[in-house]
Amino acid sequence: MDIEEIRTFVEIADAGGISSAATRLGVAKSIVSRRLLRLEAELGVQLLARTTRGAALTEAGVTFRDHAARVHAEIEAAKEAVLPAGELRGRLRVAVPLSFGPIHFAPILAEMGRRHPHLQIQTCYGDRFVDLVAEGYDCAIRVGHLQDSNLIARRVGPVYGKLLASPDYIKAHGSPESPEELLAHEALMQGTETWQLMDGDEIVTVRPQGRFKADNGTALVFAALAGLGVAYLPDRLTHEYVASGALVPVMTRFPPSPAGAYVVRPPGLHPARKIRVLTELLIEYCDPAPPLA
Repeated sequence: MDIEEIRTFVEIADAGGISSAATRLGVAKSIVSRRLLRLEAELGVQLLARTTRGAALTEAGVTFRDHAARVHAEIEAAKEAVLPAGELRGRLRVAVPLSFGPIHFAPILAEMGRRHPHLQIQTCYGDRFVDLVAEGYDCAIRVGHLQDSNLIARRVGPVYGKLLASPDYIKAHGSPESPEELLAHEALMQGTETWQLMDGDEIVTVRPQGRFKADNGTALVFAALAGLGVAYLPDRLTHEYVASGALVPVMTRFPPSPAGAYVVRPPGLHPARKIRVLTELLIEYCDPAPPLA
């Protein structure tokens, strides 16, 4: 039984169809279809039921998928074990935030590509929250305060930020001095997030309100510069505007609690070595904090 056929079937099962699996694998749909047909012929059972509304795993396909995933994972682990020390092969698919990614993480991923010339690295930059399992990512780099999930996370460095507003906004609306006063101000947010502020050693959670929202940190920087409200933004995106006076820190008695940069991956006993190597490289660059602080 061909390992590529097994891997392809796992991708079909996880992606929900042949077209999506072909996109994940970076091959033509016809190749994915042929691999599936050969696997079904070898097993003597139908694994995927094709219908006018799409495709779904058969009962045999559901059963075989779990075994196939374990076999594929074991083969990958075995291949890693016999590779020369430090050498990586295969594909690494990473989701990276658009706000930080191109400037702060892209050089690190490029360095990983330089160190491991046989590794295929596919990076997707976006501030959309991706489903790692459903969309076929090996891992993601995420910035901020992580929400509870079944994903496994490793912190690779701190991320510091401030509450900021433009001088024009402060002149028109005043500067909030406490979490209670902040609730009366227009907040610039990514969605319906909460802000965690420090009151001495205590954490105060605030749920701000506002009419202007964007899923990208750079967009919120420009909204703050335009005087639309108070924003909680990472220092790395705003230091030049703070230095020039275009943005002014507010509520300095209640600074935001330090956030972090994380590598998150789907649950499993052991991370693939390529994810461990990426994590170690990010820690090397980020943990002392110059790139993100």
